[in-house]
Formats: sequence, structure tokens, C-alpha cells
Amino acid sequence: MTRGSSTARAAGIVTLVVVGLLGSAYVLGRSLVPDQTPRHTTGVTTNADGPHYADQPSIGEPSGSPSANASASPTRSGPAETGQDGIGRDAGGDNLFGAHTTTGSPRLALTFDDGPDPRYTPQVLALLREYDVHATFCVVGENAQNHPELVQSIVDDGHTLCNHSWQHDVGLGTRSADAIRSDLLRTNAAIRAAVPNAPIVWYRQPGGAWTYPVVSVARQLGMTPLHWSVDPSDWDLPGASKITATVLTQAQPGSVVLLHDAGGNRQGTVDALRRILPDLTSRFELEALPTDPT
Repeated sequence: MTRGSSTARAAGIVTLVVVGLLGSAYVLGRSLVPDQTPRHTTGVTTNADGPHYADQPSIGEPSGSPSANASASPTRSGPAETGQDGIGRDAGGDNLFGAHTTTGSPRLALTFDDGPDPRYTPQVLALLREYDVHATFCVVGENAQNHPELVQSIVDDGHTLCNHSWQHDVGLGTRSADAIRSDLLRTNAAIRAAVPNAPIVWYRQPGGAWTYPVVSVARQLGMTPLHWSVDPSDWDLPGASKITATVLTQAQPGSVVLLHDAGGNRQGTVDALRRILPDLTSRFELEALPTDPT
């Protein structure tokens, strides 16, 4: 072996060693640098301006309370009503565990959820009185407790009362039978504290999230489950014109119309009602749901 070839071989070995050391240093350096890859969250963020319980007061807050407009309900994960939390259905997916969706007659029923509310319930009552229309009010227990005078006004005007749970708990149907019973009884007690002799024979599950347990307990307590057949999504604040158009185009004999008199800004619903009532009363006979449903 010549001196030149030995030198070349030595240089090659040195080069390999240097490359190996550099590679090791690079790997070590990368391990010390924080991962800069963006992380993607899978949850839905909330903020102080999010919806109250479906556009309504948050859990634990009565309608109109200072914090009612500043926090989102933990039981709401999407838009309100019309199955925003998944309308409860049986395994076949084609019914509501027996909840009523029509009046069972040619008459049409207007229903108002989530009240009473001192801002909007009196306006709704005044309009119904003007057109001599009786309706059904599905009241939230804590709001009934906070505004018993409005519950009394509802009954004095000849309207029917409906239990709508204590705090608009969309997840109530997933709880134990004892928890469901306690919630509904507490709501009935608040209503009866305002109107001791008024019958409470209807129950509407918040969000339409029906389950067999909540239907079963309601029936055991003498209340008939009440759903709806016309929903203008007024909880989503679409505006009076859209609310009006939806109700007037979808209403038919036997319809149960879902509206809201509380739970957020309901002026659009009140304004729509001024347009809805003249038309509906010219085409249908409107009724409060009976207090002795079969």
C-alpha cells in the first residue's frame, strides 16, 4: 500500500466519523426543541355571550337575572329545540315515545315555552286577549317561583299550564327515575304555590330530548308528554318575518305550534304574534290544550 492511498483511506475514515457526529448532534438538538406542530382541539369553545339555556337563562339562573345573559348552560351543546340535542327517539327512530305532536282534533294549539318572563309574557298575554285566543304555557319551575304573579295571570286568562322542568334541563331524561321525579315535582310545587288549584296535566321535555324514563315518570305523575309539529325556531332569533312565514305556511288542522315567551330576546316572537294571530284566527279554531287529556 502506498503512502498516498493510506492517507486517502485515513481521510475517508475521518470524514465518516465527522458525518456520524454531526448526525448525532442534529438528532440531539431536535429532541431539545419543543414541538411546534399546531394542536387541534376537538371540543366546542364557549364564551360569555353564548346562548343561555337554548337562548334561555342558564342553569340555576331565573329569566332576567343579571347573570342569565352571561353564561351558557352546561346541558346545551347546540342550538335549541327541534332536536338540537337530538330529539329523543326510540330504537326505530320514528317516534317520540308517545309524546303528543297534534291536538287530536281540527283545532290548532299555540304553545309558549320557558316563561314566565316579565318582559315578554305580559305582551303575549295581551295579544292573546285581544284576539280572544287561549293557549298553553310550558313554564320553567324556577321562573314560576320567581314570577308567581305571571303564572296567576296566565291562569286568570284561561290558558293551560304545562310543566317544562325546573331549570330547562335538556339532559333530564338521561338521569335516574328518582331524579326526574324530583325535578318534575319541584316544578309542579312552584306552579301550585302560585295557583294552588290549577291543573298541570302536560309535560314538555326541554329540547324535545325525549327518553323512555322521562315519559314514564311524567305519565306516572299524571302528565301527558307534549311535543310539537310546527317549529319556527324563534329561539334562534330569525326575525319576526321568518317566524311569521314559517308558522303561517306550516300550520294545518291539529298543529301544535312551538313558540317562546322567555329565555332571551323574544321581541321578534311578540312582533310575529301580532301578524300570526289575525291570519290563524281567520283559518282555524285555536284552543288551549285540554286539562283532561286522554
